[in-house]
Amino acid sequence: MHRFQNCLRVGLPSLCAGVAGFILIFTACQTTERAIVAPPHIPGAEFSGSENCEVCHAEISEAFVDSDHVRLNAKGDHGSGIACESCHGAASIHIMEGGGRVGIINPRRSPEICLDCHMDIRSKTHLPYQHPMAQGHLSCVDCHEPHHGNVKNRTGTFLSSMTMGGQCGECHPRQAGPFAFEHEASREGCVTCHDPHGSVNAKLLKQRNASLCTQCHIVQRMPAGEVLIGGENHAAWLSRGTCWTAGCHEAVHGSHVSTSLRF
Repeated sequence: MHRFQNCLRVGLPSLCAGVAGFILIFTACQTTERAIVAPPHIPGAEFSGSENCEVCHAEISEAFVDSDHVRLNAKGDHGSGIACESCHGAASIHIMEGGGRVGIINPRRSPEICLDCHMDIRSKTHLPYQHPMAQGHLSCVDCHEPHHGNVKNRTGTFLSSMTMGGQCGECHPRQAGPFAFEHEASREGCVTCHDPHGSVNAKLLKQRNASLCTQCHIVQRMPAGEVLIGGENHAAWLSRGTCWTAGCHEAVHGSHVSTSLRF
């Protein structure tokens, strides 16, 4: 405010107006609790309201009341009641044709619909390693349930609920086990080590080499130059490669013969 008053004294009203405008816009962006989204466009279609969707999709509509996406229902005369159409597009043609695939957007066949809102995820899909969504082999709804669940309660769309015994294991059965000696990290969810949307590291790993493992495995540096991990001196081994590709803990997801996840 002191700087703003100085601007007025030196005769720079236009500059001050610009500064004040920027502060106003910045404050508005920081305090709003609303998300502004543009529904997908379907040529010639008009919005019909979610109550018309309930006629054919009663089961989905009943579960949708506790979904995070239900908040897409805009307030006011121009947007009230179009929660379903916020993602699927205006439904009048779809209703007129009696349902089916006509005149409606299905995010299962087009991840672009999801990525229009989840722009942080969109950026990850352009990293060197990612799930094959762009190739059409996978869609967002293969892993996420958009019609019910609360993100904060570790249900529905919350990624850390994805474990080898659940969502991820359906496509990765070899890594799912069961194993005689499991990697405890698997209990926390595959996303403890992997970023499923994209990474600069192979295998969608969040970090490279031992940096990934030492997030959980405590490193003790001893005065004699020893580096203890699990009570063993790893000083010489850490320089030879990663924990798993150096020929040590190769069974990173689990082992049938070794508590140290070897072989």
